[in-house]
Amino acid sequence: MNLSKEQEKQIIIDFVKKTTIEETPGGAEKIANFNDILRAGTTVYVTFLPGSDFADTITTVKRLKQEGFNPVPHFSARSIPSAKFLEQNLQSLQGETGVNEGLLIGGGVATQVGDFSCSMEVLKTGLFEKYGIKKMGVAGHPEGSPDIPDVDCMTAIREKNAYAKDTDMKLYIATQFVFESEPCLKWEKRIRDEGNELPIHIGVPGLATVKTLLKLAKMCGVGSSMRMLTRQPSTMAKLMLKDTFIGKYINAPSSEPDVLVRQLAVASHLDKDCLIKQMHMYPLGGLKKSASWMYAVADGEFDLRGKGFKVNL
Repeated sequence: MNLSKEQEKQIIIDFVKKTTIEETPGGAEKIANFNDILRAGTTVYVTFLPGSDFADTITTVKRLKQEGFNPVPHFSARSIPSAKFLEQNLQSLQGETGVNEGLLIGGGVATQVGDFSCSMEVLKTGLFEKYGIKKMGVAGHPEGSPDIPDVDCMTAIREKNAYAKDTDMKLYIATQFVFESEPCLKWEKRIRDEGNELPIHIGVPGLATVKTLLKLAKMCGVGSSMRMLTRQPSTMAKLMLKDTFIGKYINAPSSEPDVLVRQLAVASHLDKDCLIKQMHMYPLGGLKKSASWMYAVADGEFDLRGKGFKVNL
């Protein structure tokens, strides 16, 4: 199907309008008022990092709620000591914030700290439903996980689909961030063919430095996308220099995710069975820049160029 530029631009706008974003409790402490950066009603995920105090997540969720946003707390299965601990924190979370959505991941720790080794074990406690959380994001790995074999990832997706069918919990898959659309689209088609029916929210990197992106990509197990960048030394050198004072003097490719976003938006639109429904932006320390870019695209303040587009900021 041939799309006009006007049609393609509208597809991108519609895709980006639903974007969610995230912040860490530590990052939130440096922000005087989220309304200076984000638009009211934006869905903001609040991370829970290994070794941190969940009370900090609750504090940030409460603040975001008070400032007019839709906060979504993270839960990390392998960092939860016990079902009792989880229940106490859910009780506190609901008492102070009244949230109804969360994100549950296995968690990037080598050894579990308590009773739970994976997210399914936490889901099966039924505690989220008991405390009013009826919508939950669960992890997806388009390019594999450094902690979980591919066969186990697929088994987990099947189990989560079964859980969604057997309960009132509304599940969706939220993925790690990717740099390239092709492996992501192939993964979506593969898990769909193997029975996945859960909607997918694709992780997209925000406007962080290339050094930060590559560091986190390695930690997250972003495979072929990272190899796509690193196997092009001249491109990588230009991208690294783009973030320095001489960046304006070189012909560097864009460090914005415009090509990725355009390809994902158009591909998911053309394939009516595709389960990629929206994207989640990882600002990676660059919340203000990433949010400004996101809102500009949602407002149509961009021009299609080459394989991507140029945002008019």
